[in-house]
Amino acid sequence: MPMITFIEPDGTRREIEAEVGSTLMETAIRNGVRGIVAECGGACTCATCHVYVEDEWFGVTGGPSSMEEDMLDFAFDVRDTSRLSCQIKIRDELDGLVVNVPSRQG
Repeated sequence: MPMITFIEPDGTRREIEAEVGSTLMETAIRNGVRGIVAECGGACTCATCHVYVEDEWFGVTGGPSSMEEDMLDFAFDVRDTSRLSCQIKIRDELDGLVVNVPSRQG
């Protein structure tokens, strides 16, 4: 199973095994990652699972879809590597992925 590192808003690094086929958001919620609210439960209708993908991983995760970009308009402090974690499916290629959780969600 791929290992994902979440860096919580206070700087705490959490390395978590993620189940292939689940989403990054589901992994965060199941493991109590601080800062991931996920109000819509993964339906891409809010911006409360916003994360910053580390630069070197952005090409692997890919950029947001147009629907995701629309939701990111509601996020705080959007950056070039912003993604909604509900839209990133876990796959073997993401082993080692590092994401930062913003200090505030949309």
